[in-house]
Order: sequence, then C-alpha cells, then structure tokens
Amino acid sequence: MPWTGERIIHRGVSASAATAVSLSLNLKSAATAATSAEAIAADGVKMATTSQAYLESNPVREAKALISELCRQFYNLGWVSGTGGSITVKVHDESVPKSNQLIVMSPSGVQKERMVPEDMYVLSPSGSILCSPLSKPYPHKAPKCSDCAPLFLKAYEMRNAGAVIHSHGMESCLVTMINPLANEFRITHMEMIKGIQGHGYYDELVVPIIENTAHERELTDSLAEAIKAYPKTTAVLVRNHGIYIWGDSWISAKTQAECYHYLFDAAIKLHQMGLDWSTPNHGPLPSSRGLLCGHQNENVSMKAGSLISNNGIVPSRRCIVLDIEGTTTPISFVTEVLFPYARKNVGRHLDTTYYTAETQDDIKLLRSQVDNDLRQGIAGAMYIPSDDSGKEVVVAALIANVEAMIKADRKITALKQLQGHIWRTGFQNNELKGMVFDDVPEALEKWQALGIKVYIYSSGSRLAQRLLFGNTSYGDLRKCLSGFFDTTVGNKRETRSYTEISESLGVDKPSEILFVTDIYQEAVAAKEAGLEVVISVRPGNGPLPEDHQFKTVNSFSEI
Repeated sequence: MPWTGERIIHRGVSASAATAVSLSLNLKSAATAATSAEAIAADGVKMATTSQAYLESNPVREAKALISELCRQFYNLGWVSGTGGSITVKVHDESVPKSNQLIVMSPSGVQKERMVPEDMYVLSPSGSILCSPLSKPYPHKAPKCSDCAPLFLKAYEMRNAGAVIHSHGMESCLVTMINPLANEFRITHMEMIKGIQGHGYYDELVVPIIENTAHERELTDSLAEAIKAYPKTTAVLVRNHGIYIWGDSWISAKTQAECYHYLFDAAIKLHQMGLDWSTPNHGPLPSSRGLLCGHQNENVSMKAGSLISNNGIVPSRRCIVLDIEGTTTPISFVTEVLFPYARKNVGRHLDTTYYTAETQDDIKLLRSQVDNDLRQGIAGAMYIPSDDSGKEVVVAALIANVEAMIKADRKITALKQLQGHIWRTGFQNNELKGMVFDDVPEALEKWQALGIKVYIYSSGSRLAQRLLFGNTSYGDLRKCLSGFFDTTVGNKRETRSYTEISESLGVDKPSEILFVTDIYQEAVAAKEAGLEVVISVRPGNGPLPEDHQFKTVNSFSEI
C-alpha cells in the first residue's frame, strides 16, 4: 500500500555530528529517488515538489502548522480526543495543479492537542511517504502515519478535495445509532444546512452511513462505494465510529464539519423531544415510523395501503417526485401569467439590476447559450454585443433573445434562471400569486403524515419553484416539500436526469420513487431509469399517445 512506503526524509535533532552528516547524505539521495519516481506529472510537466528544498518550503511548513493548530481546536470540540480522529490538507501552491499538490497528514496514535508541525507526515499525490518525523523519547510511541490515510486518499482521488477531516465527535457517532438499520442520515429545513456545499435551507441533506470495521483501512472500499453512490455528498458517516468530511479547501472542510456536527446534535435533541428532524415541519415522530432513514414498518405500509386508488396506484414507500406544469399547477398559469410577466418585465429587470453580480451572472449564462444557439442555427437567436457596446445595446439584444426563448418555450437553464429572478420581484411586490390545483395541498399534507418525502422536479429554476409553492392561496406549501430539482440535473426528457435524482435521494432502488408528470416523454425517461411513473391528466394538458400504457390520475386524491 502506498501510504506505508519508505520514509524518505526524517526531521529532528541528531545525536552527533556523524549522524548529521549521514542524515544529510540520506536526505539528498532520498530526495533524488523521490524526484525520479514521480518526475513526470499527468500533463507531462516535471514536478519539483518532491525536492528537498520544496519539502522545506513555506507552503509545506504552513500546511504543517495549520494542521497542528486545527487539531488543537478539534480536540477542544471533542472531535479528536484520545488520539482518535485525524486531518489532512493539500499543500496549497498556485503554481502546482491541485492533483499534483503534496499532502500533509497528521500522525496516528498521537495526542492531537500537543502536536507540533514537526510531527506531520508529507506524502506524494499518490500516497508515498516523502517526509516523516523522528521518534520521540518514552513514553511516546514510534511515529506512524494516520490509519485514515487510504480513506483520505480516496476523497482526494474521487472528489478532488483540498482537505479531509476525520472526526470522532460524539454527535457523529450517536446519530448513526438511533436506527441501527439506517443506511443514511436525512435532515431538512434547518438553517445550518446552508453551510453544506450545494445545499440550501429547503433542501434535504442526505449523508450515507457505512458499517464500522475493526481496522480503519478496512473501511476504504465501503467509503469509496458511498462516495460513488452519493455524488453530491461531502461526508460519509461510519456507524458507532465517526465521520469523514471533505472540502475544496481546509476552510470549506472545517466549515462543513462544524455544520454537520451542529445538525447531528440537533437531530439527537429533536429525537429526545419526540420530534422528527427529517420532515419540513419537524412535527411529532409517528410511533409507527422507522427512525432517521425513512424506512417504514408494516403499520405504515398498511396505512399507505389504505390510500390505494381505484387505479391500483400505491404511493412510493420512500419518495414522490412531482412535475409542476400540468401536474400540480394549471398549464394556463404558466403560459398566461408567469411567461407574460417575465416577457413584460425583462427590460425593466435588466435595466434596474444590470450592474449587480446576480444579473451579470445571468447575462454571462445567456451569452453562452446564445453563442451556442448561433452556432447551431437556432431560430430567434441574436448576437449579444460585448459590454463595451454600452448597457442599452446589450440590454436590447438580451430582451430580443429572451422574448424568442419564451415564445419557443425553451427548457434551458439560462432562461429559467433569469425568469426566476424576474418572478421573485413579482412575488415580493404581490404582483404574482402561486397557483396549484385544489387537491394538491391536502395530498401533500397526507403524504407528509405518512413519512413520504415529496420533491419537485421542473424545468423552472429552483428559485422559481420555491416562489410558486411558497406564495399560494393555500399559504406556504414548502413545509410539505423536502427538496427541489431543476434542469441543472439534466433535461427532463433524458433518462440520466432521473438516474441522477435517484442517486441524490439515496434510495435503495429507483422503484422506491414515484414520479408524476403530464409529459409522455418525461414518463418514458423516468421509467427507463427504474422509477415508478404516473401520468397526470389535468384540464388543458396535451393529448397522450393512445397506447402509452402508463397509469393515469385526474387528481392527487387518487394516489
């Protein structure tokens, strides 16, 4: 295994001048060997980061000092007590590609709060030890690189991480023990979820749980499998043990670690109060519900069975994913209210917000889309001049493109993102009110009571979705929703989009998700991904093929 390779450089106080000379010679020969072993990077650029001079450079020294300081902080937080836990960071150097940066790692079996920079190991990107500390006198043990090394390397390899933290914090241990059968931790509608990369307050945070083993290195394969199965996760829990958390940098990893521990502590305390942390309203825990992971026992299955419709449709026992237009909301609301509002107000919005970072990001996305449209000869696409042409000229070109996109009802992220920002103003000014079918609110509440997680998947942006459901004549329905998906996960008529959703939700199998839509092509794509599918038949919806063979409903009361 690469992390147990030869110790190339030893640091410390020598016993005699002869020893110092010998050590100096060994340093030179070892550094030469290391350089030749990893002389050529993947891009063909010669690496100099394994030289003796670089191993003693400021970036490496700073990384060592940083780990020492963080471990003292983590000790005070209870994350690395009893020599347990560990941390590793990449040596930040803008002149070196991230994948080629050296790795600094804390040692194993050491009092973390008493560590100094000289106690750290330096590893090559592939995990070979380049520099290790000298032994300390009794009662210290001989130095040993962290037992977590192979797991850390997986996070570096599979997620291009910049730092990884392994915590033994009590919260991360207890939260895996509430339900010994749970294979994931889920929580939603908590402020600190916003501190987790890629998540917002209304999103559902899902953290996979793997089973503990007698030796840390034996967790490597199951950790890798969890990382692969949950492509959006930045952490993996180990039952009865702790958690591995990674980020793009040490700041990102530390921030997320603090948020994860806060959320775990909140879940434990809510559980003690008999409240459900995994649902939006955090109401009382149903006595018949399985805890933490959403698994349901026979009593809940019987309750769900009582909702079987005349069509024989049974709700998914884990999740329901809903389309909006033609499913929860009349098509006419979108075509006759939302689209006209966006078309009418796009000029005003761009003019008043032109210099904001948000609108500049919208313009950048629209430029990219229009450039691609022009290359493909898409009708209605009009060249957008550079910023040097002046605000008025740029805005005029943007308006022309947006109007053409709306007229063609294009399902593209550039348009949907801008529309969401325009609609936000409309909802804030009470110029818009979200519309849903009368049967929707009752169904959402019923599914929530059964412990079924409900998500939205629409071509509209996540912001637009939240605005619609957060401002209806029935009040704020977001309390019944666990998350939102838009076209950033993929086109709604492509199978891979539904595969991505099912992996994000962390179900044991895609068939545990029920997808409801009014579009035949979306139904086909979802079915090919393994989801259960029902087609919504509502007033104003388009016709379906006569031999579509999908179950249909006219109301959510039939589900």
